[in-house]
Amino acid sequence: MESFKNQIFELSEKIRYVAIYKDGVLISSSKQNLQNTSSSESDKYEELIVNPALLTLATQRGNIDCGGCEYILVRYGHFFEYMSRIKDGHVSVGIEPNAEIADLAIRLKKFLKVHE
Repeated sequence: MESFKNQIFELSEKIRYVAIYKDGVLISSSKQNLQNTSSSESDKYEELIVNPALLTLATQRGNIDCGGCEYILVRYGHFFEYMSRIKDGHVSVGIEPNAEIADLAIRLKKFLKVHE
């Protein structure tokens, strides 16, 4: 999972945080010297509780008549958060607010599909 995490960071210098929760194991890391970060303790609970719940809700709704759910993108005050399901878990990616978010979301989606 470490290699997978590092490959995600390599997709763009605008990526500030990567978390992978797979098979009940959570790994995460942030770039050094970031401003406006959330606490590591709140990040942990976001990955263990909030993001899985959001992905479940959006996926269930999307599967009714919307063609599924490819990913979720949240705009917090200081950054974007991209979330996507992977086999037996999910990936979360924190992104700088000045990133070309649509392009990066598409790149993340393609990367995750190839590496599933």
